[in-house]
Amino acid sequence: VQLQASGGGLVQAGDSLTLSCTTSGRTFGSHSTGWFRQAPGKEREFVAAISWSGDTTYYADSVQGRTSISRLNANNTVYLEMNSLKPEDTAVYYCAAKTSANIGTLEYLYNYWGQGTLVTVSS
Repeated sequence: VQLQASGGGLVQAGDSLTLSCTTSGRTFGSHSTGWFRQAPGKEREFVAAISWSGDTTYYADSVQGRTSISRLNANNTVYLEMNSLKPEDTAVYYCAAKTSANIGTLEYLYNYWGQGTLVTVSS
């Protein structure tokens, strides 16, 4: 199973950006997906998660209200739409999948990880 995160880039403060996470390879049934990020010099932190059905989502306080996570299972893709970006959102963003339909915010719950995509927000 491989996860491919894409969509990162250099944007200005206040801009919007949508990241994508596509799963390929052997399928493993229902799974929830999360996004995490790691800023320079900091530990990786939870950003958002979505259940397999898409009915349940959860966001970190730092992105709540300006970020939306969604998924299209037919395309094996999860999206992270980020609006009103701030310089402090600058980080490498990772998507991860856990072999459980329920969402989780802790890294150790996730079995598969993508390689990360860099988001840089200039002031």
